[in-house]
Amino acid sequence: MESRYDGIIIGGGPNGLCAAAYMAKAGQKVLVLERRMEIGGGLATEQVTIPGFLHNTHAVYHAMTDYAPIFQDLRLHEDYGLRFIRPDVVMSMPLADGRSLSIYSDPEKTAESFAKFSRKDAEAYRETYHLFRKFMDEFLAPATYVRAHPALEGVVKMSQYDLTRELLTYQEKSARQIVDEIFENEHVRGLMLYAACKWGLDYDLEGLGFLVPLYMDRAAHYAVCVGGSHRLSHVISKFIYDNGGMVWGSALIQRIIVEDGVAKGVEITNGTVIHADWVASTIDPYQTFLDYVGEQHLDPDFVRRTNDFEWESTSLFGVHMALTAAPDFAAAAGNPDINRSFINVIGCETEEQMIAHWEAVRRGELSAGGFNCAFPSVFDPTQAPKGRHTGLISQHAPYQLKEGAEHWYEVREEHAARLMATLGRYAPNINEDTILWHYVSTPLDIENKFINMREGSIKVGGYYPLQMGYLRPNEDCSRHLTPIQNLYIGGASVFPGGLVLFGSGYNCAEAICEDQGIEPWWDPPQYVQDAIDKDLL
Repeated sequence: MESRYDGIIIGGGPNGLCAAAYMAKAGQKVLVLERRMEIGGGLATEQVTIPGFLHNTHAVYHAMTDYAPIFQDLRLHEDYGLRFIRPDVVMSMPLADGRSLSIYSDPEKTAESFAKFSRKDAEAYRETYHLFRKFMDEFLAPATYVRAHPALEGVVKMSQYDLTRELLTYQEKSARQIVDEIFENEHVRGLMLYAACKWGLDYDLEGLGFLVPLYMDRAAHYAVCVGGSHRLSHVISKFIYDNGGMVWGSALIQRIIVEDGVAKGVEITNGTVIHADWVASTIDPYQTFLDYVGEQHLDPDFVRRTNDFEWESTSLFGVHMALTAAPDFAAAAGNPDINRSFINVIGCETEEQMIAHWEAVRRGELSAGGFNCAFPSVFDPTQAPKGRHTGLISQHAPYQLKEGAEHWYEVREEHAARLMATLGRYAPNINEDTILWHYVSTPLDIENKFINMREGSIKVGGYYPLQMGYLRPNEDCSRHLTPIQNLYIGGASVFPGGLVLFGSGYNCAEAICEDQGIEPWWDPPQYVQDAIDKDLL
């Protein structure tokens, strides 16, 4: 069986769907191939406990909904009914002594919360919030939605302006160094260090300090997708269909067809051959090049560099709960807002306790605290039956336990029970009587479910200095072109990375258009154009 499309996109995750949507509206007959039965990748919402309880089993906290161009360009809100809720109380840390501190969407309220622990930290947060907001608006967000440039070129451009020169001063510092320079109180430091490292940034890693202002800014701006995270992938797929594209699920790739150094299409395992003018892969470089292109079509040095690509040092352990009640934190007696917090950081209350937990992860050990929890149905009642609620515990965890990765099969339920017990000490009404059922996801389960997230790598490759920017995944592919003509790469393994930014898929579509001589139908967002006009990008 044979068929033909203008373009094929391998991978139906956020970036694959994003690229497909842009290319479909550009007039291309596009086919998306997804190995799972359900599209969306990490945009997964599933009934894994009891029917009627919708659990976001991977992506929960949407960080870039106020910047990503896809929402405006595709008119996902206006034409497809997509909605996000942005909680007023975004991230909190309840303490065992009944006190608490919170990050609000309103920086003045955050400062008031911090002032209970340190007036100096309250003022420091005010100053830092507005500075980091400028970093986001004028450089960090715009840089997410343009193709990568060599690091030296970027430094030269950033050196032209006072604001971006100041951002450069953070570059070689670790998250801990930055947090300790800004804040003094141990609880404030603990919360802000967690906010900076929540997405797996090593607390002591130097060379990626620009991520700290980004993550600390985002800690005040996370959003909940109404109807569950999968709703987002669902509406993008509708856009693809409405513009003449097609999505195939359960499509297992046999090979990317390469003739004389040119990508010609894809063969799937049932023998179907799909011809195309171009192919874009949004899965990891190992599968793309070593499994599907084949080493015989690649330079040995490129093969070596592909093999050198590293996964993350940590993954996530999750517990999804079907509940009879929303949480009532003990700390709510002193601050009722804590019950309305989107994200609560539990069980590690100081910077030193956070670091001790992360060090245990490095040793392949488990601890009972240092996790975040959320109850999405508090904000979006459609995610649970009437009068019921959903809950999530998410903890940084090692893929390789000291006893080996397969030991997760033996300790998963025991560890889940420890974390639920810790949560119960902070929110006493979350207990055996209110937890109707729970579902556990280990780092090993993440790898089994999403095979491009090897070793439970939620960002599809570690964030290290030599794997970021123009070097992600390597200097040959970071601008979405590859050594194979008409083969493009655009997943989370490529700049700007993972976490449902949509940056890689958006930038990949631009690269395809430029390389194939296709006229883009979209214009850069104004904040991107402003940065380009300043010669920052």
